[in-house]
Amino acid sequence: SPLFCNHSPPPPCRNMATAAEYGHNSWELSVQVDQREGDEGMKFKLRVKGDLHVGGLMLKLVEKIKAPQDWSDHAIWWEKRSCWLLKTHWTLDKYGVQADADLRYTPQHKPLCIQLPNMKTIRLPVSFSCVVFKAVAEICKALNIRRSEELSLLKLPDDQKKKKKKDKGPESVFDEILNMDMAGGIYCSLGLYSKTMTPTYDPDSGSPASSTSLWFGENPVTACQPNLPQEELAKLFKPLTMEDKAAINAGWLDSSRSLMEQGIQENDRLLLRFKYHCFFDLNPKYDAVRITQLYEQARWAILLEEIDCTEEEMLMFASLQYHICKLTLSTEPLTNSNEPEIDEVEAALSNLESTLEGRNADKILEDITDIPKLEDTLKLFRPKRLTLKPYKEYWFVFRDTTISYYKNKESANKEPIEQLHLRGCEVIPDVNVTEKKFGLKLLMPAADGMNEVYIRCDNETQYAKWKAACILASKGKTMAYSSYRTEVKNIQSFLQMKSLAPPPGQAAPDVESMEMKAECFVSPRYARKYKTKQLTTRILEALHNISQLSLMEAKMRFIQAWQSLPEFGIKYYIVRFRGSKKDELLGISYNRLIRIDMSTGLLVTTWRFSNIKQWNVNWEIKQVTIEFDQSVSIAFSCQSCDCKVVHEYIGGYIFLSTRSKDQNETLDEELFHKLTGGQD
Repeated sequence: SPLFCNHSPPPPCRNMATAAEYGHNSWELSVQVDQREGDEGMKFKLRVKGDLHVGGLMLKLVEKIKAPQDWSDHAIWWEKRSCWLLKTHWTLDKYGVQADADLRYTPQHKPLCIQLPNMKTIRLPVSFSCVVFKAVAEICKALNIRRSEELSLLKLPDDQKKKKKKDKGPESVFDEILNMDMAGGIYCSLGLYSKTMTPTYDPDSGSPASSTSLWFGENPVTACQPNLPQEELAKLFKPLTMEDKAAINAGWLDSSRSLMEQGIQENDRLLLRFKYHCFFDLNPKYDAVRITQLYEQARWAILLEEIDCTEEEMLMFASLQYHICKLTLSTEPLTNSNEPEIDEVEAALSNLESTLEGRNADKILEDITDIPKLEDTLKLFRPKRLTLKPYKEYWFVFRDTTISYYKNKESANKEPIEQLHLRGCEVIPDVNVTEKKFGLKLLMPAADGMNEVYIRCDNETQYAKWKAACILASKGKTMAYSSYRTEVKNIQSFLQMKSLAPPPGQAAPDVESMEMKAECFVSPRYARKYKTKQLTTRILEALHNISQLSLMEAKMRFIQAWQSLPEFGIKYYIVRFRGSKKDELLGISYNRLIRIDMSTGLLVTTWRFSNIKQWNVNWEIKQVTIEFDQSVSIAFSCQSCDCKVVHEYIGGYIFLSTRSKDQNETLDEELFHKLTGGQD
């Protein structure tokens, strides 16, 4: 059945009233006029009638002010009702404005302090009257970030704000605010912007030697933030518990309402972040800013331990950061001229030629008569079953989206011991390249929760093939899909990057060659675990796998490695499921919902977005109900946030899944609001 979001129709405008209710006599209306920043506001009393339309009220006001000023950006704000009177053809009666209404004639665009993913803060004039979805699009256009629908504005909880203010101290590098206009021009609030001056850096930490010259000669939007010394990093807030993460995720602004309607004031500080973790059509040719900011968001998530990763993965991320830092601080101009450019016309002609000649190897369409299969000896372990020998060898056959395993190869023509149906399963890597451990953890939906199975491969090649097949099967696809080969290559490339052992015959790295402190590139937990010399050696050993990468390639590899982490993109909320008496965690990812036991942190079950038939919200009792295929239905109320936040997340991901490369970059905003909007 077609997917749709079921809402009750919104109630009639609560401000609407008839002229008869208030009579036709004129009355005095008080209006506060906000002028340019630094100028004092003025208060006026106007004699009006209820049938006067808002546009006429604004005209009367400007005539009375008699100030030579451009008033085109001004509009009427009604503080008591927390709404803009933007429909200038509506009368005061229709809006319900009476004599006791204190109105403000105020600029729609006001300065907002926006912390970018790279932790730099800019002050930018932003529309406080349009919905946040449009305001974010305006911000991204000024910053030259494509695909603004993937980002949104986040407001930190009050306790986090106080903690940050207390911990940072008076001279934090994050206190600096850079002023910016909507045309993209940037100038530093601590001095004039110069294109000829270049920044100076402390060679020990890689941090700027002087905060006043931090961004001279560089654009804070495209430049990477230098790594902080470990003591500075330790001062920043780190969400250590699921409850902390849920509190932060509650702060996403409502995309269907304006900033003013949500209590945001002029010069407030908000965080601009990639909210939806499905990054569409990343292209180094057009997305220099987008890729840099994505890299920075990933980097800070790793450094502040907002996402878990293994020691091996942390060292891989550290080596990539060090490599990127070196390239960023190199004397060569930072351009993308050395990046391979994609000529769209040439690529299209080449693709057409391959198709006509029957050589379109990378675009294989699924052929149900010849679906590839995998066969091999692997080891299997079921943790819930008591056994003396955890892993046992079996003959595995992977066909379609199902794994069958047998006692041995000779038994493959008989009934299998068991069949594992992978559609909708979770595929979690269990890998340590240094120790030659290549395992997969499969979590398959079952009536009583999740079926847990561990599979162990012998080598990297085997692991890459089987993991790629499992990932496709979890999405309901087979190895006949063109993406299978690409997936295998990506996994092999990632494993090579994680290899920390130097190649045979390579001399031990010279620890003195590292110009910056190694502790700057790892989270505080790993910095405490190693001495500086040990950490430097391990980072330099990992560097040999990625030292040939260009700046943009290294950032892309970092983003891809971040995406491969088991917890990537999962946002947690505290909810209570219907029929349950205890709070649980709901994880929202780009393709699924995850139910998690709050006391143990263990996954209970998952539901795929692709299986959703419909969902709706009961706004009176604040309960979200979702119906899936096969008559599965769930309902929950949100404990850590308004249910509108969770509702918008689910609808937003489903909206983004409708994007296609065949479309132009103009979004169907009406569909977005239909899938994510609600009512008060």
